[in-house]
Parts: sequence; C-alpha cells; structure tokens
Amino acid sequence: MSRARRLLLLVLLAVLGASHRGRAEPLVADLSNHLIAITTGFTGTDLLLFGAIDGPGDIVAVIRGPTGQAIVRRMGRLFGIWVNRDSVDFDEVPSFYAIASSRPLASLLTAETAQRYGIGLDNLGIQPPDDANSAEAADMLAALIRIKVRENLFRPEPGKVIFLGGQLFRADFHFPANVPTGSYLVQVLLLRDGKVASAQTTPLIVSKVGVGADVYQFAHRRAAAYGALSIVIALFAGWMAHLAFRRA
Repeated sequence: MSRARRLLLLVLLAVLGASHRGRAEPLVADLSNHLIAITTGFTGTDLLLFGAIDGPGDIVAVIRGPTGQAIVRRMGRLFGIWVNRDSVDFDEVPSFYAIASSRPLASLLTAETAQRYGIGLDNLGIQPPDDANSAEAADMLAALIRIKVRENLFRPEPGKVIFLGGQLFRADFHFPANVPTGSYLVQVLLLRDGKVASAQTTPLIVSKVGVGADVYQFAHRRAAAYGALSIVIALFAGWMAHLAFRRA
C-alpha cells in the first residue's frame, strides 16, 4: 500500500471510529469509493472496505454483482464433428462474486448460516430450470463456476479482513479489467459465537464513463445503426489499405 493510501485509510478509520462511538452501533462499514469508473484503457482496480465494530467479533464481507441468466453448453461429437449437444439455462447467476473474512469461513459459520446469507461458491443461489436433469445440472453448474473463476469474476478463496487495534478493520478487493457493469451489493457481517450479530449493506456502482460509455450506449440503444456504421468503417478502412498497398 502506498504512503498516501495508508494515510487516507488512517484518516477514514479515525473518522469512522469517532462516528461509530457516537452512534454506538455494533457495526459500521463503508467503501473508499462507491463508483468504479471504467474508462478507455481500464486495466482493473482495487477497492478498500473499512469499518469498525463495538467489541470482539469477526467480519465476513461479500461483494455480489448484478444477477442474470447464463447458458452452459456441452460439446459432443456428431458424425465426427464437434457440436453443441446439451445445454442448461441458469438463472440468478451473479456477474461477480468475492469474499473476505477475518478467519477461515469453516471456523466462523455453520453450513446453515452460510446458506442463509449466500456465503461461498456452494451457496450462490443459482437456479437451474425446473425440468433439468439434476445430475446434468450439477455438472453444468460446476462448469459454469469454473469458467467464472478462470475469468477472475468468482474468487474461490476468501480475501483477508485485517483488524487494526482490535475494533477497526479493513479489506481490499480487486476488480479485473473485464468486470461487468451494473449495481453491486456489498454486504458486511459481524459474527459472534457463530451467529450473525449485525449486518450492513452498501451499494457499489460499476459503470463505463467517457467515450467508451458513449459508444457502448449507442451500440445497445441503436444496434442496427451501430452495425451499419461498423460495416461502413470497415469497408472504408479496407479501401484505404488497398490504396496504400497499391502505391507501395
């Protein structure tokens, strides 16, 4: 961590701790930034979560991206050609999922609590179709999670929540360059004796800004015009390249 960021963290924690003592709440948490701006050349970024608790306890923080549908297809041979043979449509698939905890999750949560709060890759709440074969759906779900992990959009291992002085805590989350846009939800849990003593949720926005955002919105709002313009630009570029090679 850079010196400037360390200083900022100390100031934020001091302010938060003073506010926390004044309001006497068991848990207070916030983010260093509530907007992740994706600009041209965006290569990923780190986000700082910080907060304070009113006494001994452990912290589990979860970040979930907006949910949507995902189709998983299985390839198979047909007359010697690889084609899509089977597919399963899943609902409620988070576009991003990451956890941080002050201790290993197995020592903090019961299986029931983890399921209730959606903590862990086994408790994401992803729903297969009602008519899907259970064994096939389980295989496809495992494949979907592997794909998300490979894309750095699901984190298989929790990050570390670090306590400073016993009551103040912090955690860092990394967002890769391919992070999806949308409204994210940051949930922070205070655990004592294996039970959730307090919880807080904070919104986070991931959004394209600048020229990239304008192009993105134009492509989605006027798909036909964007497609036609792309063809014209490609033809023009090809014609210019042809002239350049003829002169050479």
